[in-house]
Amino acid sequence: MVPVEPTREATRVRLGAHPDTPPEVLHALASDASVTVRASLALNPATPAETNATLAGDVDERVRALVARKLALLVPALSVTAQTRLRRQTLDTLTALAEDETVRVRAAIAEVVKDLPEAPRAIILRLANDAEMLVSEPVIRFSPLLTSDDLVSLVAAAPSPGTGVAVARRPAIDAAVSDALASGGTDDAVLALLMNGSAQIREATLDALVERSVEHPDWHDPLVRRPVLSDPSVRLLSCIVADHLLEVLAARGDLDPVLAADLRARVCARLHGTPEAAPADDPTSPTEADLLAAARDGDARKAAVMLAAAADVPLPAVRRAATLRSAKGLVSLTWKAGFTMQVGYAMQVLLAGLSPGAALKPGPGNSFPLSVHEMDWQVNFLRGEEA
Repeated sequence: MVPVEPTREATRVRLGAHPDTPPEVLHALASDASVTVRASLALNPATPAETNATLAGDVDERVRALVARKLALLVPALSVTAQTRLRRQTLDTLTALAEDETVRVRAAIAEVVKDLPEAPRAIILRLANDAEMLVSEPVIRFSPLLTSDDLVSLVAAAPSPGTGVAVARRPAIDAAVSDALASGGTDDAVLALLMNGSAQIREATLDALVERSVEHPDWHDPLVRRPVLSDPSVRLLSCIVADHLLEVLAARGDLDPVLAADLRARVCARLHGTPEAAPADDPTSPTEADLLAAARDGDARKAAVMLAAAADVPLPAVRRAATLRSAKGLVSLTWKAGFTMQVGYAMQVLLAGLSPGAALKPGPGNSFPLSVHEMDWQVNFLRGEEA
């Protein structure tokens, strides 16, 4: 090591920052007691690779962050350099810094390489799997090196609670990634996915999310604004969304003409406080035969939607009865809908999963086994109203 003559700190800083300072002097300054001097070396693009490696192990995280950012900025030039040894040394140092214990250092690299196509893939994957969102999010959202398989793996591994949300916010994610988010992502990740207008979502996946949205009212707004919705999803959403979102739904330009006319009629009815009249063949105004057919098919979701519509209660009220396995609740909703105990019995078995022996049986003449007062109380309870 070439000794550096004791000088004023300002002089040593100038030496450390100057591109023409001899390499041996720069290397000697890497051991300087002054963090300011060592920081000047970290910023100097002419600092030798060996000296950068020394600075990568500096005791001060500020110095390590500075050299990390500098080396990350050199990545595009390294990809075309003929100096293989220099490239290897620099990338080795950058790789070590990408595993630094300090978030600030790793984040400095992530911010620079997040959208570089020349960035080393191994470093991108390391940063994307970082448990700290300050490090991983920029890379997850913008790196062109992450493949669809990489993103699916990130959703499954979830190194951080926010990983799925970062993936969902990435531009133009494909259907495979959307499927992974829909099936394995957090509720917040699904919301971010629905709000991502450039995300590709299969019709079947979107239909499933519409059904799940009964328990997630915050999904309703982005759902009614998705570019493509199937008619069944539109019908289900029309039963559960708030009035202002029903207006948005009715204003879509891609609806079946008959369905669009029905939605506009509903909007008008709600605005004027008049009863909503639905066509006889509309699944939102089902008959007893429709409910029994759904029970025979084992289609619990369809039956729940139809029972809610016929009983004029929110769909969550039916879901609540089913979750509570409330025989009395489902019988009462059947009564409110104007159906017979034949439907009431079928709904207990289908929606609540009750065994035939545990379900309430019809009274004499297929009558309801509960009093009108009790059934009215049950309906109000399920709707969340006071009895």
